[in-house]
Amino acid sequence: MGKLDGKTAIVTGAGRGIGRSIALKLAAEGAAVVVNDLDTEPAHSVVIEITEMGGTAVSCPGSVTEPEFAERFVGLATEQFGGLDIVINNAGYTWDSVVQRMTDEQWDAMLDVHLKAPFRILRAAQPVISKLAKAEAAAGRRVHRKVVNISSATGLFGNAGQLNYSSAKAGVIGMTRTLAKEWGRYNVNVNAVAFGFIETRLTEAPADGNATIEVEGREIRVGVNPALLDAMKMMIPLGRAGTPDEAAGSVVMLTYPEADYVSGQVLVTGGGLAG
Repeated sequence: MGKLDGKTAIVTGAGRGIGRSIALKLAAEGAAVVVNDLDTEPAHSVVIEITEMGGTAVSCPGSVTEPEFAERFVGLATEQFGGLDIVINNAGYTWDSVVQRMTDEQWDAMLDVHLKAPFRILRAAQPVISKLAKAEAAAGRRVHRKVVNISSATGLFGNAGQLNYSSAKAGVIGMTRTLAKEWGRYNVNVNAVAFGFIETRLTEAPADGNATIEVEGREIRVGVNPALLDAMKMMIPLGRAGTPDEAAGSVVMLTYPEADYVSGQVLVTGGGLAG
């Protein structure tokens, strides 16, 4: 018996890194998972991992910034599994620059993926959640559903060179706290997790200093200078970066029944980092 038996979860950016770990942990607790990734192959690979361990999952590849994605994503959950209980807005990346060099494209890209895309998914989920909640109330049942939006310590404290990213992640916190007030009547717990320094492909130090990822035809430079990595680790009270599994654990625990009275909160997963 898992803590999430009978639940249906949708997770964006779940083909790699933290998102993959979130999907696997949800499935291990019994949830049926709709796995999204920008690319088909990683999403399909995670579905295979879940099914091989005895879980249930389907893939929904595609960009979360596509105008029709949210309806397709939510629709797949209801068509395949008959409901929707857990929404994890995790997809994202960084595209850094100082303010005087930042383009409108960089600014818009960060707000689109980190703020507009979660908004659209939650908007698409509302009719489904409202209908289910009303039917449960009429039957005298209380069923808690969970939304976990991924923010960042950068959204709380700021970070030089990340005006676009930090602004979007700060917006996620405002969205989370507002939706917690709007959706409390549906017995939906809405929380955010703000990650500190987590070791992923976006933060690992490249050997030649020129690592990039491709996002919708754009080559985005990623990675952190090794000297800066060492300095950052010294600032973290636990003395190290977090792992994807540790980051995922802080997200998934907010979906458990033990968190049924936790809502509108921001959990900082940063090894004690506080600014």
